[in-house]
This record gives sequence, structure tokens and C-alpha cells, in this order.
Amino acid sequence: MTIAYCLFAVLLIWLSFRSLRGGIDYLAFFRSELAKPLSNYTPKATIIAPCRGIDEGLEENLATLIEQDYPDFEVIFVVDDERDNAVPTINSLIKTCSYAKLVIAPKATDSSQKVENLREAVLHPADDSQVFVFVDSDARPQKLWLRRLVAPLENEGVGAATGYRWFISPRPTFGSELRSAWNASIASALGPNTLSNFCWGGSMAIRRDVFDEVGIRERWTGTLSDDFVVTNAMKDAGKSIVFVPQALAVSYESCSFETMLEFTTRQMKITRVYATPLWLLSMIGSSLFLGVIVASFAIILLTQMNGWLRWFALAIMVLVFGLSIAKAHLRLTAVRLALPNWDRHLAKQTFSQLTLFLVASAIFLYNCLAAFVSRRINWRGTVYELKSRTETVIISSE
Repeated sequence: MTIAYCLFAVLLIWLSFRSLRGGIDYLAFFRSELAKPLSNYTPKATIIAPCRGIDEGLEENLATLIEQDYPDFEVIFVVDDERDNAVPTINSLIKTCSYAKLVIAPKATDSSQKVENLREAVLHPADDSQVFVFVDSDARPQKLWLRRLVAPLENEGVGAATGYRWFISPRPTFGSELRSAWNASIASALGPNTLSNFCWGGSMAIRRDVFDEVGIRERWTGTLSDDFVVTNAMKDAGKSIVFVPQALAVSYESCSFETMLEFTTRQMKITRVYATPLWLLSMIGSSLFLGVIVASFAIILLTQMNGWLRWFALAIMVLVFGLSIAKAHLRLTAVRLALPNWDRHLAKQTFSQLTLFLVASAIFLYNCLAAFVSRRINWRGTVYELKSRTETVIISSE
């Protein structure tokens, strides 16, 4: 047992050093990208925003879409019911500009309602639109978000450009801060490696010709996850995915511990179906981290003061915690550079981002185990069963 513990502990230290190295590269990548001048590549773009119900700060979120600093674009809001609670807010925004409209999608029968909304919305862009840009209704992008996100698409080899979310709570709670820390670890998986990057549907741009070429609308049939489908389609077509730090979008909302647990578990259930190797790696990684930490605590408490194993366990604890804190600090520093308008809020997250990694690892393990025993999720009032990548069953809907 002692030999096994030592081997796993050394492996965890090696992985922690690699993670820190990734954090250093992450910050360097942000600094390099943020220093680039604005691109002159500004083809007409269509922003597609699927909506359902009232998100916290919905009006402010949607207003940022029609206020983008971009020469020629349109906004398509899409819902599945003209009586949806979001419609009055959408209509009030449409009245203020001539380049926004509302589309009503049919009710989903064999896919998630979000996917059905997107499949309908892509049938209604302007004829001269050259780029599709997808955004979630709970995201609040910056004023130059559209221009920065579209810029990489000038390169013919690029299939998609993506940002990611960062959670900030107007009323910080343990649940909301833990959700932000959990989500942050995924955010730092994106970077300069266009082959390993993935798309996030809440901030994603694709040239219209590429969208049609790889058959995204057809691939969405019967699916639940819009962004995993796009990611797999781009990889199958041999096209790269560019991560744009300036396309980070804040999700400005609070949540309870229960809501956090539901959200994180839903994400991992989706990951299990659409990216099984990633789900397995998450389960193995969180098990290794927690196993070594718990074992180290036990050794420190139970082993004699002068025992070498006790000092080894103590050194492991110090190293792992130190490396994890350093990685979290580098990540938060990078995000603060990319989101200067939110710096005051991000500064307040320093303590939680640097300390909740241990709890977040436990949540990851719980999420992975929950995904192992069930593929059923509740998403915006609809219960789905994820049979496979191409088969989604609607169990019930509000």
C-alpha cells in the first residue's frame, strides 16, 4: 500500500507541474492575443440567440448583442413559443433597431429544444450574411466581442472560432462561487492548440460556407448538444478551432448549491455521451487527486511524528496545494486581462478561485459518477434521456 501511495503521489505531482506549465502558457497566450490589433475582416454576420424563459439579467444580456461595435450584422432571437416569458423583452429590443428579428421554432420531437431552435434560426439569415455567430441568452459579451470572434475566420483553414463562459455572481454564495471555480478549470483547457480546442455554443462563430460544407444543420438532427456536435464535425473535416480570449462572455447570475450541482452534473452527463474519453479522464483525474489528498491527510494524522512517510505526505500536500493555487492565480490573471470591464468583480473572486479547487475536484468526481449511472437530465423545464450522440428522447416538458 505504501508503494502504491508513493507512486500515485509522484504521478499527481508530475501532473500538477504539467498543469502549472499549462497555466503559464495560458497567461502568455492571453497576453499575446490581447496585444493584437483589430482585424479588418468584417463580413456580414448573423448573431443567433436561442432563448427560453427569463435568465437573470436577460435584458442586459440581449442588449449587448444589438450594441456590438461591428459594421454590418443582424440578430435573430429564436424561441419555441410566442408566449414564452422572454418574448416581451425581445420585442422591446427589436423595436429599437431594424437589424433584429424574432423567429418561432417548432417544438422539438427528437432533439433538445435549443438544437431545434438553432436548426430553425439558420434558415432565416439575410441572403448576404457570410458568418453565423451563436450566443447563449445567459451570456453577456463585451462590445468588441463580435469583431474579435469573427476575425480568425478569415483563415480558410479555420473551421470555427470560440470563446467560453466565466461565471460572476451579483450575490456571491457558496454555490455560485463553487460553480465558477468548477467552470474555470474547463476554461483553461482552451488555448493556442487549435487541434485540441473545443467549441462552446454560447460564444461561437462559423463561416456560412463551412457550416453548410460540413453539414452542421443535418448533424444536429436528433442531438442534444449543439457545441459538441460542431466540435466533432470540425475535427472530422480536419478544420481547426481557434480560441479567442476576447470572446470570453460573462454569465452574470447567482445560484444555489443545488442549482450548481444540477448544472455541473448535466454538463458531465452530456460529456459522457458526446466525449466519452474526456469523461473518463475527468473521473480518473479527480479520483487520483482526491485519493492522494485523502491518503496524505490520513498518513499525517496517523503516522508517528518522526516517520519518513509522514514527512513525505506533508511534502506532497504542500506541493499539490501550492501548484494548484499557482495555476488558479495564473488563470484568474489571464481572465482579468480579457475582461477589464469586470475586473472589480473578478478581483473579489480571488479567494474562492484560489481555494475551492479541492471542493471542485470532489464535485467533478460526483458528476462523473452520476453520469455513469444515469443519462437523464433536466434542462430548462424539459427532461431528456440521452440514448446516444444521435438519439435524444424527450421524457417530459413544461
